[in-house]
Amino acid sequence: MHFDVWWLSYPALGAVVGFFAGLLGVGGGGIMVPVLTSLFIAQGFPANAVVHLALGTSMAAIVVTSMSSLRAHHNHGAVRWEIVRFITPGILLGTFGATFIASRVASAPLAIFFVCFMGYVSLQMLVNVKPKPSRELPGPLGMGAVGVGIGGVSALVAIGGGSLSVPFMTWCNIKVHNAIGTSAAIGLPIALAGTLGYLVNGWSAAGTPEYSLGFVYLPALVLVSAVSMFTAPLGAKLAHRLPVATLKKIFAGVLMLLSAKMLHSIFY
Repeated sequence: MHFDVWWLSYPALGAVVGFFAGLLGVGGGGIMVPVLTSLFIAQGFPANAVVHLALGTSMAAIVVTSMSSLRAHHNHGAVRWEIVRFITPGILLGTFGATFIASRVASAPLAIFFVCFMGYVSLQMLVNVKPKPSRELPGPLGMGAVGVGIGGVSALVAIGGGSLSVPFMTWCNIKVHNAIGTSAAIGLPIALAGTLGYLVNGWSAAGTPEYSLGFVYLPALVLVSAVSMFTAPLGAKLAHRLPVATLKKIFAGVLMLLSAKMLHSIFY
């Protein structure tokens, strides 16, 4: 197994991803996908596979962060497990199914979709839009349909789904801390189904680099995850001491810049 100097950048990425995941309750895909795409291009990976590899690797890394996040929220009694039970079948179906779509779309349109969605997430953070609680949760069938939608988008942009599930739950009169805790729990089936989907779809893909399993690049996964596990609790501790509203605005700006860099890497 030969050492690649680019591997040194993965622990640094893990430190940043873990910190912001703990601080702002985000899965980290918004940072990981554009940074990994740029790193994979610099490493000379095939242009037609770089975004797919970034999405698959990010999804696999989110498995680790979502497990620690879920445990923390469960310990605080913030997870509404009955919501998790009803929404998970749709989540699994939507996430796994969308990886089949993603694997058949070229890198460029996939990157454009990612950037457009991150623009929406950034705008949500900047404006701090809170949907008015105006209704009740739908029945099991409706929850399943919502799960398919949240899972599908999450697979295409490698996020834990919080930017969709938290607004949905607060709109349905779920208290904000319960919405965030429940969203953390929903992040695990999203990450597991997404990882499995990117493994399956990338298995026979031509030109994937050495040390990859399907569309998951193992050195990046191991080194990002190993460090993010330690920095996530630090971010969570600081969340209670720092002005989170201000940090969200800075984070939104960072997401926009990273997304722009990703587009530049792919098209130039």
